Amino acid sequence: MVELFTDGACSGNPGPGGWAFLLRHPKTGKAVERSGGEPDTTNNRMELRAVIEGLGSLTRPSIVELYSDSQYVLNGLKEWMAGWKRKGWRTASKQPVKNVELWKQLDALKDRHEIHFHWVRGHDGHPENERVDRLAVEARERIAAAR
Repeated sequence: MVELFTDGACSGNPGPGGWAFLLRHPKTGKAVERSGGEPDTTNNRMELRAVIEGLGSLTRPSIVELYSDSQYVLNGLKEWMAGWKRKGWRTASKQPVKNVELWKQLDALKDRHEIHFHWVRGHDGHPENERVDRLAVEARERIAAAR
C-alpha cells in the first residue's frame, strides 16, 4: 500500500504549468517526490499529469491511496471515465472528452492498481497537499523563467 499526493499549477489557462507528486510508503515512511512542467498547458492537464506521473512511477501493482484537491481528476476517475469509454470517449453531450490522451494514459495506469480516492481541500493546511502544491508552483516558475 502506498499514499500518492498530487497537485498541478498553471499561470494563465493556458500558460506555463507545473505538476508534482509525493509517493510515500506509510509503514516505512520512505517517500519520493517528483515534479515537472510544460510551457503552454492548463491547470486540468497538470492535475492529470501529476497523477499519471505518480502512478507511472510505481514498479508493481499496488493499493494506492490517492489524495488530490482536483475534483476534475477524482470525479473523472470515479464517475465519468467509464461512461466516456462506453461512448467512444465522448461526453454526455456527445462532445469529445477534453484532454483525452491524458485520460487514456490514466485509464491504462489505473487498471494496474487498486485506487482509493480522497479529496483534500486545497490551500487548507494539509501538509502533503501543501508540499505538492509548492513543488508544482516551483516547477511552473522554472518553466515560466525559461520562456
